[in-house]
Formats: sequence, structure tokens, C-alpha cells
Amino acid sequence: MDNRLNVTYITFGGHVEVQKYRYLYFVIMFMVYILIISSNVTIVCIIMIHKNLHEPMYIFIAALLINSVLFSTVIYPKLLIDFLSEKQIISYPACLFQWFSYYWLAASDFFLLSFMAYDRYVSICNPLKYTTIMQNTIVNIFIIFAWILPACLLLVILLLSAKRDICKIHLEGIFCNSTILKLHCVRSKIVNIYGFFIFVTFLLLPVVFILFTYSRILVVSYRCRGVRRRAAQTCLPHLLVLINFSCLTAYDVLLARLELESPKIVRLIMTLQVVIYHPLFNPIIYGLKMRRIHDHLKKLLCKML
Repeated sequence: MDNRLNVTYITFGGHVEVQKYRYLYFVIMFMVYILIISSNVTIVCIIMIHKNLHEPMYIFIAALLINSVLFSTVIYPKLLIDFLSEKQIISYPACLFQWFSYYWLAASDFFLLSFMAYDRYVSICNPLKYTTIMQNTIVNIFIIFAWILPACLLLVILLLSAKRDICKIHLEGIFCNSTILKLHCVRSKIVNIYGFFIFVTFLLLPVVFILFTYSRILVVSYRCRGVRRRAAQTCLPHLLVLINFSCLTAYDVLLARLELESPKIVRLIMTLQVVIYHPLFNPIIYGLKMRRIHDHLKKLLCKML
């Protein structure tokens, strides 16, 4: 059986006429891709260059932005090729690789956001022990853990899915996500159960932990006026990123697990959120709301102008 999948793009009025507008789509998405890469890489370089940003919070931000670059690199090159091709096809192994990369980086983001919340919790609620707890070795272990553990657990589903027979070759969307499960001839109970375990481990538990830490920070901030402004400046960007990313991920995962059929306009908006909005949201939020990063960005722009 041919393992190549036909790709159909969705838009407001139905299917995108890729051949008719392919050059326009290519130019737009190529510019978006360049913008995503340049904005994320710029802030990562600023964090690496300036010593006053060599702190756990900024190191976690850099790791988060690196994930955005990796995610975009997995999605955009194939998308750009599709816009210039006569037929939009992708092999099943390549589709599995996209699926694996997407959820690996998403799970890694949730762990990084959890570690950032813990960092803020220690900094605000237990400042005297901050330097003892958040040492460079601990930060490095956290980052390695955020990248390695999701990859290992998701590799199990990848291997199980690779052995499954596929009866459908029509994939609706612009990249391979949870909808890939609908291609299998028979839905595996083992994959579903293990997938629910992954969902709880990578999304629910980190979100509960983050909400708990920020609730503690809120209590301390309410009791001590001196830390309110500091807590607002450092915690608000993380909460905005968490809320945005949690909604996107929950929609994406539950849509396939519950086999819900949503309108095409909703799927289009959510897909564009994942592909365009989220990779740009992180550098914008951290570039504007984190004072130290914002100051270095202003100096950089002044030098360039």
C-alpha cells in the first residue's frame, strides 16, 4: 500500500485553491516564517550575550523560544514546498515525524512553563534560599528533563502508530497533528489509554502545578505590598503564555480523542493560532513585558536605526 497521504488545506469557504493562489500563499507564509525565526532568535541571542540575563528565568525563556524555532522549522519548510507543488502529499513516516515533533515540543513547553513558575515561586516566596535552590546545575537538569522525558514517552506512541495499518489517505489540515489517529483502520485501545496518560502527564499536571505556585505567589503578594509590582512584572507574561498555549493544546488533543467535528472556520482559526500566532506570541510577550529584555531590545533597535 502506498504510504503517501493527500493533504487538503482548509479555509473560510472550504478548500484552499492552492494552485490558483500558491505563489501568494508562499510569499505570505515565507515572510511569516522569517519573522518567527528572526524574532525568537533575536531574543535568544540577547539572553546569551548579556550577562545580566544569565538567570534561571531568562534561561527558561530562551529554551521556550528555541522550541518555537524548532516547531516552525518542522512545519514551515514542508508547508512552503506544498504551496509550490502540483500535488500536496506527505509520506506516512514524515507525517509521524511531524506529529512526534509537534507534541514533543508542546509537552516540553509545558514543563518549561512549570519550571518558570517554580522559579518565580522560590524567588518571591522564599528569596533567601533562591540562590541555593536555583543553581546552574539544577536549571540545566530542568531543561534537559523538559526535553528528554517528553521525547521518551512520546516515542512509545510513535512506535505503536508506525505499526498500525492505515485505511485513509486523506488528511485535512496543514500539518500532521492528532488527526493522524483518524487514518488508522482500527483505533487502538492501548494507544488511547496511553495517550490519555500522556495528556494528564504533559498538560493537566503541569497546569495544576503552575496554578498552585501562582496562587501561593498571589497570597504572598497580597500580604506584602513590596512584592506586588515585582510579581506582576515577572508572572503576568508567563500566565498569558500559559493560558494561550493551554487552550490551543487542549482543543487540539480533545478534538481527536473525543472525535468531535468542529466547523471548518474554527479549525482554520485554531490551526493559524498554532502555526502563526503562538510562535510569534512568545517573543512579543517576553520582549515587551520583561523589562530587562525590553531594554536590550530598545538599545539594539537604536543601534540599527
